[in-house]
Amino acid sequence: MTATADISSEPPKKKKEKPVLPPVNKPVFIAAALGTLAITVWALIAPTNAEAVLGAVVGWTSDWFGWFYVLLVAVVLVFVIYLAASKYGTIKLGPEHSKPEFGLMAWASMLFAAGISTDLMFFAVSEPVTQYLAPPSTEAETVDAAREATAWTLFHYGLSGWGLYALMGMALAYFAYRMNMPLAIRSALAPIFGKRVKGGLGDTVDFAALLGTVFGVATSLGIGVVMVNTGLSTVLGLPISTGAQIGIVVIGVAVATLSAVSGVDKGIKFLSLLNVFLAVALSLWVLIAGNTQFLLNAFVLNIVDVVRLFPNMVGQTFAFEDTGTWMTDWTLFFWAWWIAFASFVGLFLARISRGRTIRQFVLGTLTIPFLYIIMWISIYGNSALDLIRSGDKDFGERTMLNPEGGFYELLSNYPGFFVIAALATVTALLFYVTTADSAALVMANLSSRLPTPQDDGRPGLRIFWAVATGALTIAMLIVGGVGALQNATVIMGLPFAFVVILVMIGLYKALRVEAHRVESVDTSLPASLARRSRGPGNETWQRQLGRVLSFPNKSRAKAFSDDVLIPTLTEVAEEMEGRGIGSRCGRVDNEGVFVEDGELIEFEVDGEGEFPFRYQVWPHKVSVPSFGGIVPRGTGQDYYRMEVYLDGGTGQGYDIMGYSKEQIIDDVLDKYERHVEFLQLQENIAHGED
Repeated sequence: MTATADISSEPPKKKKEKPVLPPVNKPVFIAAALGTLAITVWALIAPTNAEAVLGAVVGWTSDWFGWFYVLLVAVVLVFVIYLAASKYGTIKLGPEHSKPEFGLMAWASMLFAAGISTDLMFFAVSEPVTQYLAPPSTEAETVDAAREATAWTLFHYGLSGWGLYALMGMALAYFAYRMNMPLAIRSALAPIFGKRVKGGLGDTVDFAALLGTVFGVATSLGIGVVMVNTGLSTVLGLPISTGAQIGIVVIGVAVATLSAVSGVDKGIKFLSLLNVFLAVALSLWVLIAGNTQFLLNAFVLNIVDVVRLFPNMVGQTFAFEDTGTWMTDWTLFFWAWWIAFASFVGLFLARISRGRTIRQFVLGTLTIPFLYIIMWISIYGNSALDLIRSGDKDFGERTMLNPEGGFYELLSNYPGFFVIAALATVTALLFYVTTADSAALVMANLSSRLPTPQDDGRPGLRIFWAVATGALTIAMLIVGGVGALQNATVIMGLPFAFVVILVMIGLYKALRVEAHRVESVDTSLPASLARRSRGPGNETWQRQLGRVLSFPNKSRAKAFSDDVLIPTLTEVAEEMEGRGIGSRCGRVDNEGVFVEDGELIEFEVDGEGEFPFRYQVWPHKVSVPSFGGIVPRGTGQDYYRMEVYLDGGTGQGYDIMGYSKEQIIDDVLDKYERHVEFLQLQENIAHGED
């Protein structure tokens, strides 16, 4: 690797070049595509056999791995809360100088839209009704059953599942934006397996993530299709049938494909906000037009019940009770579904959360969507329970047999039914399209080798996965409807569950390394002080004062970069290259990629190693400080600081603008000496030494 630098005074003219499409990760793509197509064809050719086999396998999975699902989800939740509350919580998901791309409202809306789809409309009525009429252990149709019914629904849609999303989103964002690694699941395993994640091991991990995503998305789309079909039947008279549902899938896939191929992602933000507003408007109508006093009282009671029952629910396996298929149909299905969806939603959360701290990310991910979920499930679930307990038990029995119909039947009890049914159907359609659109893009990314986190998979891949997922959804609907999709999800989520464990270990190891790096800086000898006292970089106090009171504009900052900083760092890089240590210097973009017109300047040592050394300088525009309320003469309102960052993220809190060549070299060697101290510390830890 040779030392390079961009020291031209004028930016080179950019040539119009055709964008290079990211290469396909052939082992991952071929394996996942063949697996998906094989199951799709099998289900279409022999639906009876497919239904029987899926039922048998899901029974075996529940019997032998039910405890594993329950334990894993509980551990993940504890783990992400621990990271947020610990010293690691202040670490940014990106370089230290990065700022959140989206405001709080837009970010919250996209958090909500990322992990919540039409299925919430499906289960918000059907699950509380089912848990009331057929609870796992409590006596049915009692006050306790009513209270536990909504609590179980909130538990299945609550903190535990969002803990999985938080883990995957945090891991993907940390390794991609902080550690400059590919935005892929395999990156999170690098602290465990090192460079082996670039080969077959990494391909296996990405394959498990992709296959789980395909079935998780197919389940969500299958439920969405059923809900949309019911809504269109209610509003337009479209018949409820498999043929109609196939037509909806075909149209939905076509629209999602066009959207995904166009590459327009601004619409996701708009549709997310629109979804939130429509869903909230619909819920407020049910609240105001319904039994408002009861619903408000029940809302408070639901929160208390969830807090009270959560410790028991989180580890509940019913080891001493025979609940039949209840665990498989509910808790295990939801946990497998959350696990299968984790890489899909996690990747999206990572893309929208760059620049936020781990604490901000976890707090937002666990609370913002859950507040909405509490509102939605409490309003619809308690409204349904109130209807049954008021004497309409037949409504409950019909809802158990036809969950999607139960939602619309509940709405028929409120004024303006046609309008609110149409609004509900539009909301379901928006959820369906945004899920299919983003899923096609994410699956294309999971089956590609992306050069940077901002790149996306080829349009052809997006088309393939949109069509393949649509075909799988149709096949599962033919086999056994939503039940078959639930069974397939429980099975396909299992392989990726083991990957989730490795992601936890890998993320924790990486965060510990970062903590050790900080410790090595705090405990190592400040060698630069000694060098400055004796070396040519020593400056008089008058010159130091002049530098402190200097407030350079943008052109002076660029001149310093081009004339002093880059040539000096290049000279150090060449010297290290001559000593057999891979080094380079140049401009980089915000993702750490070396480019000609990058804003940041980076000196890198051992870039391909496990612990590379990166010394970055970032021109940062700030306001000129006032002295006694007076801005110094001859300065504008703003000036540029040349701030130092290490390892692509950690800010050092000082400005090197105006440093001489010798002072810059002193500073770089000081930081590199501390990095060597850190490497020695890591070596001691690896060998079990103190």
